Amino acid sequence: MTLQFSLASIAPATVDSACVMVGVYEQGVLTSAAAQLDDASGGAIRRQIESGDISGKAGSTTLLFAPAGITARRVLVVGLGAQKSFDAARFQKVNIEAARALGRLPVADAVSCLSSVDVPGRDSAWRVRIAALASDYAAYRYTATFKPRDRSKQVELARLTFAGGDEAASGLAQAVAIAEGVRFARELANLPPNICNPAHIAAQAQAFADGHDKVSCNVLDEVAMEKLGFGSLLAVGRGSVNKPRLIALEYKGGNDGDKPYAFVGKGVTFDSGGISLKPGAGMEEMKFDMGGAAGVLGAFVAAVKMGLKLNLVCVVPAVENMPDGDSYRPSDVLTSLSGLTIEVLNTDAEGRLILCDALTYTAQTYQPQALIDAATLTGACVIALGKHASGLMSKHDDLAAELLAAGEETLDRAWRLPLWDDYQAQLDSGFADVANIGGKSAGAITAACFLSRFTDGQRWAHLDIAGTAWDEGRKGLATGRPVALLAQWLLDRE
Repeated sequence: MTLQFSLASIAPATVDSACVMVGVYEQGVLTSAAAQLDDASGGAIRRQIESGDISGKAGSTTLLFAPAGITARRVLVVGLGAQKSFDAARFQKVNIEAARALGRLPVADAVSCLSSVDVPGRDSAWRVRIAALASDYAAYRYTATFKPRDRSKQVELARLTFAGGDEAASGLAQAVAIAEGVRFARELANLPPNICNPAHIAAQAQAFADGHDKVSCNVLDEVAMEKLGFGSLLAVGRGSVNKPRLIALEYKGGNDGDKPYAFVGKGVTFDSGGISLKPGAGMEEMKFDMGGAAGVLGAFVAAVKMGLKLNLVCVVPAVENMPDGDSYRPSDVLTSLSGLTIEVLNTDAEGRLILCDALTYTAQTYQPQALIDAATLTGACVIALGKHASGLMSKHDDLAAELLAAGEETLDRAWRLPLWDDYQAQLDSGFADVANIGGKSAGAITAACFLSRFTDGQRWAHLDIAGTAWDEGRKGLATGRPVALLAQWLLDRE
């Protein structure tokens, strides 16, 4: 079920809803909305604070059922932490936790006054947008491969109203569009690889194009790519019965003749490592190796839904990397679409091999004014930055600054790593123009250095989302990053 959002000027004590949410800081400091409810209820919130049931700890929640003097049937009190250190990241966190707590209640509608909580340096449109995106993220449920259940008698949250006036309307409209893109990305990435293979991604892209004006889709199969010379991409897919696809979506929301912006996303629908086989433990998470493809497709969906007045291209090289009698091998030399030859030292460094051909194709076909790729590319990036920040690499300081700013605005943050020529020597090969790995040190950087050789003359940036595209563990879900970052970057370009 898709969560529906709305805005309203709210008097917390008289709002008619199944639940109203308000915030309380540590040390018993009430927000304005919480103070109004406390006054109307004869001190119901204060009594819970004095008894220790409400601590104000960030993300904590306490439910008050049917307090006297309040029209709403329930009050959910959400802890905001220390007031002096309350910031944008905390605001996002408490809205996620509030929505999770709300999802455990048998309510179909609710009102959130958390969007009126002051966040230093942020306006009401930003607060509503982040609150809506956080709520939608928390409300997401993956059900595609479970046995269908009778939900007709189950009450689930369907409508959430935020406190806010007309000045916040633009933020809510953007949130609705971006949330749709995030859900698109998460659903695609969460699907198992026996369903989500290259042909499935192509079908989803085509279906989206068929349903929207100004959007077209072109899909190249392995035969078409062979004729064009996609020697690097096709080598990766040789070991799988699920044949590769190159998917290109175009959105023409700008003027005719305007150069498009371009996204390219790594779409390895399952990565066994190929002949350089991965360890068995944790290999099930390699269905998420198409997280870059899911992310750029989700950002494309968001851009279309926002009706941005610009031209956009989204290119996805989709393959499955499997060991087989026809698989490519360590020591093979591949000829890429660009003409550069590549010595394969490890078949598990396959993402860069499909991206290099896709980047070449995108640059040659569309001549974009900026080219950004997103990929679950290296474990080294996870070691360097963990699960919180995506790695960002670019030789263009202005483009890197734009992307970092977009990440800060949306809290889908990135951290810049160097892309100095000093690292290029690690990719030297005695048998080809370039090797596909650069040794143990600086693995995330040398992977980007490899890609940089195929983006000469392009205003290009690379996002390594290996640490941020999904949550670890057997029940970990795709996060939908970096949809919000890329969508914001496009908003800023408009």
